Amino acid sequence: MEATNRTIVARMDSPVPLIPQLAAHLVAAGGKRLRPLLVLASARLCGYTPGPDGIRRHVNLAACVEFIHTATLLHDDVVDESHMRRGLASANAVFGNKASVLVGDFLFARAFQLMTDDGALRVMAILSAASATIAEGEVLQMSTQNDLSTSLERYLEVIHGKTAALFAAACRVGAVVAERPAAEEIALETYGTNLGMAFQLVDDALDYAADQARLGKTVGDDFREGKITLPVLAAYEAGDETERAFWRRVIEDSDHTEADLATALDLIDRRGAIARTLDHARRYADAACAALDVFPQSRLRRQMTDIARYTVDRDR
Repeated sequence: MEATNRTIVARMDSPVPLIPQLAAHLVAAGGKRLRPLLVLASARLCGYTPGPDGIRRHVNLAACVEFIHTATLLHDDVVDESHMRRGLASANAVFGNKASVLVGDFLFARAFQLMTDDGALRVMAILSAASATIAEGEVLQMSTQNDLSTSLERYLEVIHGKTAALFAAACRVGAVVAERPAAEEIALETYGTNLGMAFQLVDDALDYAADQARLGKTVGDDFREGKITLPVLAAYEAGDETERAFWRRVIEDSDHTEADLATALDLIDRRGAIARTLDHARRYADAACAALDVFPQSRLRRQMTDIARYTVDRDR
């Protein structure tokens, strides 16, 4: 991870001053670095070792995955008009929307440079397909916004696109660089997909159940933006007609005040919507752990299982 962080910092450099300035803001904000960690862990689990040239493909591809992720965050914060990210002012709040969009484009370009430096067509196919799926997921989310008729299946399709696809790709390229059999590739892709689904479900729950200071972003953002997430769908489905009228007003009609957030939190709690969301997340985490059964028991496999458990139990 230290080598990956050095690569990230080096590849964020540019003779255009605003780019490293905005990049430094992102690096200072930290983050879990979970996606690049998955590249490194998957490659190690598959026995990858650098070749005689000393190039550590897994390190460069871990940085590539983090650039794809960070680029999408920059664009998402502009689309969502978010003002906090990882406990700090978001990049768009500090530098403006135009700079955030353009530096996001720069990071996508850097990601594709790292892919071409790696030179493996299969790696490029996996990561470029994931990038397209992320964009599709974000557009699909936009099309479901403010729509309480959204089905659970469509909601799960959204979170697969916007989050799980990159988790899956990160894990799969680890097996690819290690030149492992297809069964191990698929197992790691399955692990990453289920881990990503659990991760996003918990993120959606935390928007209604977290301590804002620990979460690092504004609680209730999804509510204010009219995003359709499982806590809202579950509360709406279980609610009586008065409660459903409330949800239609605040979500579908976007007619709400700050006081309505407290009401929404109360209804979500009363109807057990957070518990239902976390139950879904646990099932995905269990499936992620089960996917690793093709690998022998090891310290690293246990750590990857721990990551799945942490994903569900985290509070930020």
